[in-house]
Amino acid sequence: MDRSVSKIERQVPVRALNCGGGCANRRIGINTRSPRRAPLQPIMTKTLAPQTGTAFELAKGQSLRVIDLEGEQVADLVAFNTSDKNEWLSSGRSIDYASRIYLTTGDILYSNRSRPMFTILQDDVRRHDFLLTPCSRETFAIIYGQKDYHPSCFENLAKHLARFGIASDSIPTTFNIFMNVEIDTAGKMSILPPRSKAGDAITLRAEMDLIVGLTACSAEQSNNYKFKPIGYQIC
Repeated sequence: MDRSVSKIERQVPVRALNCGGGCANRRIGINTRSPRRAPLQPIMTKTLAPQTGTAFELAKGQSLRVIDLEGEQVADLVAFNTSDKNEWLSSGRSIDYASRIYLTTGDILYSNRSRPMFTILQDDVRRHDFLLTPCSRETFAIIYGQKDYHPSCFENLAKHLARFGIASDSIPTTFNIFMNVEIDTAGKMSILPPRSKAGDAITLRAEMDLIVGLTACSAEQSNNYKFKPIGYQIC
């Protein structure tokens, strides 16, 4: 059964899920680098059921807040320029310009054309992956030996981005929010349980008009072997 259909998205109560100052910046002129920020009610609050995804438009100046609702759950993020879909979020450019692989508050996520796409305004966890591709049918076959159908982030992204005219072959390396990948001195990568706890969040401001793809990750190891929902807000 295809579990990536959009109707699994459901409204969730705002409660304490305030966007923080990043979302408020464009409306009330708060300095986004200040440690003290006034909260703002979001324009939209939704949740993704486990192993599902979505795609939506995010205007320049708006902020996206991604929330780990239960803890230890990864969310794959990708973005394209609304006016030219040949410009996409680039792992290589972003890591190159930051001179480190772990990006966090104050860092800019760049496009393949070296233009800012997102600025990270707030980050509770400070550990995300920008090296690994979204899990796919091939991922589960090659790494896990999974022969039967398995939901994947690549499938979920491809399904939802298709309505914006974005082909599956155009999906680049994703910004894997809350994913905990460590690298030893020999260059070996280890996927460890996410450091995020229930309610932890990251807020990113759009620096151009974007088409955004977002998932609640489907890979067992990335999520400490339990699939959970992801919340998100647009502010």
